[in-house]
Amino acid sequence: MNTIKVFLKQRGLSLPLVAFNRTATTKKKIHDPNEEEQLPIFQYPVSKSSDRRVYVWGLAETGALGIHMPRGKKGNKKYRNNFSLVWHPMRSSFCERFDVTNIACGYGFTVASVKADEQHKVFGTGINTDSQIGYHAPRIGHPLEMLVSPAPIYIPYKSLESKIKKLAAGRAHTLILTDNEGVYSLGNNAYGQCGRKINANEDYKGSMASHNIKRLGKENIIDICCGQDHSLFITESGKVYACGWGADGQTGLGSYENQGVPAPVKGDVTSEKIVKVASSVDCVLALNDNGELFGWGNSEYGQVPMATKQDQVNMSYSLLNFTRGLGKIVDVASGGSFCLITNEHGDVFVWGFGLLGLGPNVQHMTKPKLIPPALFGRNEFNPEGMVTKVACGVGHLAAITNTGDLYMWGRNRQGCLGLGHIKDQHFPLKVSVGAHVLDVSCGVDHTMAMCKPFM
Repeated sequence: MNTIKVFLKQRGLSLPLVAFNRTATTKKKIHDPNEEEQLPIFQYPVSKSSDRRVYVWGLAETGALGIHMPRGKKGNKKYRNNFSLVWHPMRSSFCERFDVTNIACGYGFTVASVKADEQHKVFGTGINTDSQIGYHAPRIGHPLEMLVSPAPIYIPYKSLESKIKKLAAGRAHTLILTDNEGVYSLGNNAYGQCGRKINANEDYKGSMASHNIKRLGKENIIDICCGQDHSLFITESGKVYACGWGADGQTGLGSYENQGVPAPVKGDVTSEKIVKVASSVDCVLALNDNGELFGWGNSEYGQVPMATKQDQVNMSYSLLNFTRGLGKIVDVASGGSFCLITNEHGDVFVWGFGLLGLGPNVQHMTKPKLIPPALFGRNEFNPEGMVTKVACGVGHLAAITNTGDLYMWGRNRQGCLGLGHIKDQHFPLKVSVGAHVLDVSCGVDHTMAMCKPFM
């Protein structure tokens, strides 16, 4: 008797006959080709044909994340008001019923466009003190200054077939770009950022006002961007228009005055075809169709380098010499005190002041500095890895790779980096989103990512 049998006999157990009887045989089953057709078909419940997922993280108290915090069982305080739960990416209710097509994070609020029944609608959630996400009132005369879950924003479309092409959000205003009706603006217009005449006595709380900018210079508008309190527009021919607060030269109109009606940006961009503008606070970067960079606005930390070392630059200047040798630039982003670009090879360069991704000992760069590609996953096992998109908030930075991975770093206000904690991050670190990231938008203390499933 072998050791196993002795061990089992001492404990009053026995071996299964089939498992240990070497003489046991089984009859070989003959395959029947018709049997497969007789098998039942199981259809597992799946979501509708939407291929979009929206994830949010960061500060939840403003309602900008549009999610309801779990409270657990009665008497269980473990999850009650535990906002650290959203220091990780969480599925947003923006995509529960509809296909999300565009996203934008403002200062404490979020907007997203969705497609439903061939119609495009806009939803908003979060801070609404200046009606930046529309008029919402549970009863007449009592407008809500904060929404904790997404609600539809009323836009006076002239046609129900209008489609939303892009969204942009600033400190307290929102821009909505349509395919055939131009741009609609909502929210605070104290500096002219909504593109209409400034009224010093206007009350924005509970306002139903929306402004339509049909065309600029007899051309259709094809792109939009919001800074803190200014707005930027790109027309079909690549001309740039600006309006809003100009104290730091961010409107690029050659002065430091506020501008109520969008006007053409002056300087070097006037002879260029601009394809993208980027601004999150008061510095602007512009990219032309040849991959060349231009800039204007606040340059306190050398974001827009000038020979005279100006802190404010009130018209556009070419940064061709500044970026010489970096290759063709394909995407740009401008933060509170720093700038971020990526070239056609997927390399990422950063300059300015802040947590730039170059380690804890490097917080100021006067020239573009390459962030090691290995930090974005490029190595001998993944030599084709490259960054294709970049984004900035006021104090944090983001990059998306060609494989759909999201990397973030910088100031981690209220967990806006999605790393599961609130410690600042000095190097790019991959965020565990759990989906293929298509786009990302950064606010002050929250972040939103639009994704698609891996499969």
